[in-house]
Amino acid sequence: MHITAKVDYAVRTLLEIARAPQLTALNAPPPTSLSAAPLKADAIAGAQHIPPKVLETVLGELRRAELVISRRGPDGGYRLARPATDISIADVIRAVEGPLASVRGERPEDVAYEGVAEPLQRVWIAVRVNLRAVLENVSIGDIAEDQLPDFVGALVADPGAWARREPHPQPS
Repeated sequence: MHITAKVDYAVRTLLEIARAPQLTALNAPPPTSLSAAPLKADAIAGAQHIPPKVLETVLGELRRAELVISRRGPDGGYRLARPATDISIADVIRAVEGPLASVRGERPEDVAYEGVAEPLQRVWIAVRVNLRAVLENVSIGDIAEDQLPDFVGALVADPGAWARREPHPQPS
């Protein structure tokens, strides 16, 4: 799987918004992630070193996907549209890039092969299942609070997870 710069920027943008200071007022109910003070785009860009024009595009896509809401004006900015724990990494990828797994631009269940390649469709579907297993079960809230699910810790505890796999050299 190739994680694009746009996906990386979108996740980091949502993390910044999720960690924005909470609004406080006398006799106010306890804050929720939806009561965070709006965060300005320039603050996000500066904190995460995201080019402002790219951030503008990313924020537009996150807004269209209803992951953030925005308000104009001096008191405006961006807030999460729902609690950070309800926004999965899969939601973010789908918002800015489309389906988690595709084969030549098609969904794995829509591709068909003949002959010796016929079982390949099941491989692509299995890849999607495994991507979903991680990406749909890790939320922006999990990352923002550094409380990753236990299964993530188990996956990265395997030394093989950190080993680079280089392509085999072609014989000359």
